[in-house]
Amino acid sequence: MILLNPKKHARPYRDEETRELMLKTIDFFEKKGKQKLKEDDRNRVWYDDFLEFVKDNEIFYTLLTPEQYGDDKCRWDTWRNCEFNEILAFYGLHYWYTWQVSILGLGPIWMGKNEEQKKRAAELLKGGHVFAFGLSERDHGADVYSTEMNLAPQPDGTYLANGEKYYIGNGNIAEMVSTFGKMSDSKDYVFFVANYGHINYELVKNVVNSQSYVADFILKDYPVTENEILSKGQDAWDSALNTVNVGKYNLGWASIGISTHAFYEALNHAANRTLYNMKVTDFPHVRQMFVDAYTRLTAMKLFALRTSDYMRTATPEDRRYLLYNPTVKMKVTTQGEEVINLLWDVIAAKGFERDTYFEMAARDIRALPKLEGTVHVNIALIVKFMANYFFNPQEYPFVEKQDEPRNDDFLFNQGQTRGLGKIRFHDYADAYNNYDLPNITVFKEQTVQLKEFLAGATPDADQQRDTDFLLSLGEMFTLVVYGQLILENAKIYDLENALVDQIFDFMVRDFSKFALTLYGKPSTSEAQMEYLRKMIKKPAVDKDRFKKIWNEHVLALKDTYEMNQ
Repeated sequence: MILLNPKKHARPYRDEETRELMLKTIDFFEKKGKQKLKEDDRNRVWYDDFLEFVKDNEIFYTLLTPEQYGDDKCRWDTWRNCEFNEILAFYGLHYWYTWQVSILGLGPIWMGKNEEQKKRAAELLKGGHVFAFGLSERDHGADVYSTEMNLAPQPDGTYLANGEKYYIGNGNIAEMVSTFGKMSDSKDYVFFVANYGHINYELVKNVVNSQSYVADFILKDYPVTENEILSKGQDAWDSALNTVNVGKYNLGWASIGISTHAFYEALNHAANRTLYNMKVTDFPHVRQMFVDAYTRLTAMKLFALRTSDYMRTATPEDRRYLLYNPTVKMKVTTQGEEVINLLWDVIAAKGFERDTYFEMAARDIRALPKLEGTVHVNIALIVKFMANYFFNPQEYPFVEKQDEPRNDDFLFNQGQTRGLGKIRFHDYADAYNNYDLPNITVFKEQTVQLKEFLAGATPDADQQRDTDFLLSLGEMFTLVVYGQLILENAKIYDLENALVDQIFDFMVRDFSKFALTLYGKPSTSEAQMEYLRKMIKKPAVDKDRFKKIWNEHVLALKDTYEMNQ
């Protein structure tokens, strides 16, 4: 079973420690119950109970400490971190968020060369502490080029930090805030650690209205020693971007967790409700919405899992993950919104009720496409890989499922962030040619037309500078990448052909939608429009296939999960 069901969590884990940790976390939330979960959310209660649970069970210590800095149970294992991501978000974005920003805060520490601060971080993790990532600023957002935080050298060899950081999760409680700035004299980039408890650390306010604390803080002549500097110059710059590479991936898992819980709740409600002498789930349009939501959710998870495989096998010579990672951030999170929209159209007013999980999900799912770089920023990154992806493939050994218990050393030794245009990919056509299914055949025809569009009606210089044009083109390219990894993982997880073909029903429709959008752009040429017309296709209809997915995959989940009250 692809989707998480905490009441039937019998997934195979490679080690007993991981299995117990996941089950303990599920047990914590189920004992807390939905009523208290919702009450804390409404009253914006700081989640001390969760952080105490994390401390008592050394959970962040176990999951976020590289093996060389912790005890035998510690490792940074992306595969098991995916599992924990999903479970936390399944119960609420705020619990996931304090974990996520700790990951970001730890990035510059583990990527740096300051062994003293690494050992200190491990000790704090063991003590149940959380961490923060001081990158964004009020006036510049995540535009790291324009950071105004500065570190001024002093005659005694120390430094004074001055500046404001904005939108910093855990900034109210983190004893190690990895803070990004510039040296006031050389203008070199720098990462250093600050402590929320220092007298020169002014905690201004929580900038959001929620359980989470997203800090606005100011450093005023904050003293920094050489021992508190994590990295300088190019190393600091690379740490910033590479930390985001690690952290942005988690946002897709948050969308998966939230959408999965919302799916169960919406299905239970609809399948047990009668309108006009019919079960709500007997209406054809409702069945279509649920099948769409289920297949989109399954695809989200298949893609995110497969991306983990490429992250875990990455090397300086194989950086394919730098395409798949922002695709998780951009595509999986927006698909999460789509899943919630479909479910909300079914349950309607029920989705506003204060005692439902769905009311939280509908609010929180919107945040994920907008964090760690907007969808637009990530599409702009993705299109940099388009030429090599389509026209310059390279042979690589096949990457198997990477669920073995080992430390992911490369993630903290990614190296320089340059040279994205030189990254090569294996031939995407191989994954598509492994299947002979009606909708995959249609989708392959669309991808052929897209490739011919790029070769025969190549966007001109003006179009390549036109962000609006590139965003629509990037959406189409992203779908090809999305489909490729979905198909690779469908083989690995042995998904039945009916489900795979039903997934590509929505893929064909989405591709057609984006082709039509690009067709209507002001700058699209006649030659480009001719190619785009050929990309607008209808998926292959199969009533028996649809019925099978509805009965055996969707309706079969009715009443299989409901959170304890």
